Amino acid sequence: MASLITQVKSKLFIHSSQKSMHALDGAYASLLHGRSLDFEDLRAYEYGDQVRDIDWRATARLGTPLVKRHRANRMHTVLFVVDTGRGMTALAHDERPKKDLAILAMGALGILALRHGDDFTVVHGDSARIRRLAPGRSEGALEHALRTIDDAVSSAAAPSDRDALLSFVARTIARRCIVVVITDDAPVTDGTERMLRRLRAQHDVLWVTLNDADPVLPLDRLRERDGRARGGRRRRDVDTRWSVPDFVHGDHEVLDELQAQTLAAAEHRTRLLDRLEISHATLDTQDDAVAQLLRMLNRRAHVRS
Repeated sequence: MASLITQVKSKLFIHSSQKSMHALDGAYASLLHGRSLDFEDLRAYEYGDQVRDIDWRATARLGTPLVKRHRANRMHTVLFVVDTGRGMTALAHDERPKKDLAILAMGALGILALRHGDDFTVVHGDSARIRRLAPGRSEGALEHALRTIDDAVSSAAAPSDRDALLSFVARTIARRCIVVVITDDAPVTDGTERMLRRLRAQHDVLWVTLNDADPVLPLDRLRERDGRARGGRRRRDVDTRWSVPDFVHGDHEVLDELQAQTLAAAEHRTRLLDRLEISHATLDTQDDAVAQLLRMLNRRAHVRS
């Protein structure tokens, strides 16, 4: 079976070669700004490096931008909180499995943690059971964690329960972590807000939303989908197993109503996360996932600078 880490790395580099990794490295390092660091050496400036890291005296002396590299003397832990309930068995907005998008997001941020000498751990589950993996500091451990998420979603039988996951972390994780919540676009509840307030007081929280595929398709996408023979018009809710009738696709009134509901839920989530100063990203496709994660980390850098 192909390595999931290898698949994640290929997506990190596919669009802009090393630039994606350099940019993500610099943005991730900004999350750790202010921790205890020892100066290590200088190196040439690369795309994605933070301006605060430039050594201006050395730059002026040698005539080329140089940045300081530091060695951390205090390790951080990245805690991935991943919904692996039945809701994650659905398709993402790009018509590919939502679990693959979750694995890409967790894998990319996990690779960054390892590159910066940090460890990671994972809490995942559904309404029936919540599990925690032991901390890891190697690519082998990350591969095992990604496989665990893959298997958990593939065999999911119970509904998703995001609030239970957040409550578990709030009750059981005392050590300060960088908490990365990876979940779908289900509306946030009052319970979600209460749990996030508790988490925000103890941890540095980031939120990654995975957008579902559209339940009803406009005519242009309907023809495109039928032309690719990817299951025709069939749309089925993963929780209720209710199928969307074929005649609903392309109905402008239904499409407008669904779009309004989706937009309202997204705006409510954004207002809540912004109010709590929680950096967040919304992922629609595997192709734009890396860029969206980079924007999230850079926004966090701006907040912490």
